[in-house]
Amino acid sequence: MAAKHLVWDWNGTLLDDLPLVVTATNAAFASIGGPIVSADEHRRDFRRPISDYYGSVLGRPVDDAEYLVLDRAFHDAYRGGVAECRLTADALAAMELWTGSQSLLSMWFHAELVPTVTRYGLTSYFARVDGLRAEVGGGFKSEHLIAHLAELGIDGADAVLIGDSIDDADAAASVGARCILYTGGFTHPEQLRASGRESADSLVDAVRMALA
Repeated sequence: MAAKHLVWDWNGTLLDDLPLVVTATNAAFASIGGPIVSADEHRRDFRRPISDYYGSVLGRPVDDAEYLVLDRAFHDAYRGGVAECRLTADALAAMELWTGSQSLLSMWFHAELVPTVTRYGLTSYFARVDGLRAEVGGGFKSEHLIAHLAELGIDGADAVLIGDSIDDADAAASVGARCILYTGGFTHPEQLRASGRESADSLVDAVRMALA
């Protein structure tokens, strides 16, 4: 039976911001004399918690103080370019195709997410929009999805999440929700397919799968 409610991920899913994320990641590494990563390397290696990803690239652990430096540099660079990002090509078509209720859950800062969603003219699509309310992020999505669905009054079994990362799939599993992973986002398609999770090469196809 198809889910009644669709939870969308934002970065790398509805918002086509991978090039900017890679640029901002390299700005973060440059702030401490680190290496440059390519988009393919980022898609292959990125994971949460983000401090673990940074440590894997740097070849050493990243402590809390250094993570704050990296996180600040990343977001400073990201803010400088996010206004130029476009929605994923079929984002609007995918949202229009869904027949139930929809919401948006992002790990980007809530105070910046909400006006950005408004600027793209998407607010009316969503029953709820939630972003990160802490000053520093980089952790797992599960606890945020639990809170998001609780605020909506929706059981996980009645929901499907469309995202672009293994963390999205793990979050969905933690609440008993279905998850379909978009292969055009932050994670290399081969990794998504190798995980055994459902995946789709377009957002429209992801919604069609969710409706089936």
